[in-house]
Amino acid sequence: MIRVRSVWFFGIASAALFAAIAAYLAPLEPNILALQFAFTPRAFAQVVHAWPPEHLARYRAHLPWDFVLLGCYGAFGYLLASRSKLFRRYPRGVRRTLPWVMPLAAAFDAGENAFHGWLTELPRFGVAPAYAASALCSTLKWALLCAFTIAVVGTLLESRS
Repeated sequence: MIRVRSVWFFGIASAALFAAIAAYLAPLEPNILALQFAFTPRAFAQVVHAWPPEHLARYRAHLPWDFVLLGCYGAFGYLLASRSKLFRRYPRGVRRTLPWVMPLAAAFDAGENAFHGWLTELPRFGVAPAYAASALCSTLKWALLCAFTIAVVGTLLESRS
């Protein structure tokens, strides 16, 4: 019973934090996805300089909460994949890999957050690789989140048939 409760706890906490952060960041235009996929200093600056100072402050203020979110969704994915029977129909190799997909996405998210905290603190010149690394972390995070979602949806659809 404890196992099921922890999956539910982290799943609900992840959903609630995601919704709260999305609502908090909704006024930012361009939205944060534009910043997350800004591979060059110029693309990053175009987003940050489009925001008034209070929006940049809002973005920076969300980062500690995003670290809480990534901890929650990383734990949720690990627990769901390792403690439930949801993925029992997948081959053994996939079942052994799936518990690590969301924690790995969370690790890339943490890297993205660290880069964004540093890159938005003050203007950074001559560090183009940091902007690319930040966007690469974001890309890998989103790819892993999508892969896990596809695995869950595929399992649910398969179990219905």
